[in-house]
Amino acid sequence: MNIALIGSGGREHVLCQKIYESKLSENIICIPGNAGTSKIAKNIDVDFLKFRELLKILRSNKIDLVIVGPEEPLVKGLIDFLTKNKIRAFGPNKFAAKLEGSKAFMKSLCQKNKIPTAKFKICKNKGEVIKFLRNSKLPLVVKADGLAAGKGVSICTSKNDVLKHSSEIFKGKFKSSKKIVLEEFLNGEEVSCFFIVDKNNFKFFGSAQDHKRVGEKDTGPNTGGMGAYSPAPILNKKLKRKIIKKIVKPTLAALKRKNKPYTGFLYVGLMIIEKEPYLIEYNVRMGDPECQVILPRLNNDLLKIFYAAVKNKINKISIRWKQSKCMTIVLCSKGYPGKYKKDKVLKNIDRITLNKNSFIFHAGTKLINGKLLTNGGRVLNITSIGKNFIKIRKKILKLIKKINWKDGFYRKDIGWRVI
Repeated sequence: MNIALIGSGGREHVLCQKIYESKLSENIICIPGNAGTSKIAKNIDVDFLKFRELLKILRSNKIDLVIVGPEEPLVKGLIDFLTKNKIRAFGPNKFAAKLEGSKAFMKSLCQKNKIPTAKFKICKNKGEVIKFLRNSKLPLVVKADGLAAGKGVSICTSKNDVLKHSSEIFKGKFKSSKKIVLEEFLNGEEVSCFFIVDKNNFKFFGSAQDHKRVGEKDTGPNTGGMGAYSPAPILNKKLKRKIIKKIVKPTLAALKRKNKPYTGFLYVGLMIIEKEPYLIEYNVRMGDPECQVILPRLNNDLLKIFYAAVKNKINKISIRWKQSKCMTIVLCSKGYPGKYKKDKVLKNIDRITLNKNSFIFHAGTKLINGKLLTNGGRVLNITSIGKNFIKIRKKILKLIKKINWKDGFYRKDIGWRVI
């Protein structure tokens, strides 16, 4: 099969690696890809949001299946466009992608279908915010309604903070958001669960715990993710059954009733309070960096799973996992998630010898005239699998020291909850 993979991050590098290992895979193109994917696939630098240009490339490369990594093309309707043009693609349609594309849509769906989530209010102007604040306890969570690259959520401990962050969003801080969701703050333990879904069935696809805050001890602003580990120890069989019964099944059934059934990866972000799950957010794709700790544990041929899903035969697949644990630490450009410089040289990557249980997944990287340069805030994902999270983390930290990148930084406390 000829495969096209859309995206350029760490998630896409690990997806590309797994597709490369598949017996079904013949040729892979990555659009646009990164320095890591260029070693195992053909990178094509085109804007994947220009659907007509993308279609020409897919046709000229005789692509059999398109895998969409990031959320933006899904929310903008890429799957609908490709389906209309008779190209098979893995991911949700535009309507179903609103689960991530609009916080207001997701919260309203929860309300209508009695899905447990934090209490909330959708606000379209400052007056509505002030009114809601009169009867609300602090802290409150302010969420931009639309996509915000992991930076649209603020936990506010004062009314002034709420008004400040709300005003920024109303004034256009995020192009995708003209309204906000105000939400009660839930205090518990976070967990991310993943499912692979076709029009008729779904399968559990692993769990992970992410570290969103930029600083150690979970301080500082939110990021796209500073590191993760899998599996999440908090997730037992009883809790998983509750998540499926109270959250996943009602959501998929609601979309089916609208005649817009879900297909693709479904990421369920949860807060666990007194052994009960509450939905924080849906993502309509694999998480990043959660993907980098879930896929190394997968024993199946990933492409066979994708193909079964697009054929609505996911129930025929038995998903198998290694008994190992996995962790990744993200090496970032100094200044991230604020301003940072690109085009910094990464010198030592090719000199590092990795054993079969350690990986370096590229994210914000590019190759220019044979030189490896940075091209984003999150640059590399240093990943390892093993039996013990303490030993895994020590191994990763040793590799980061060998990389010895002076313009980067990372969190040394990834996995602190389990360690």
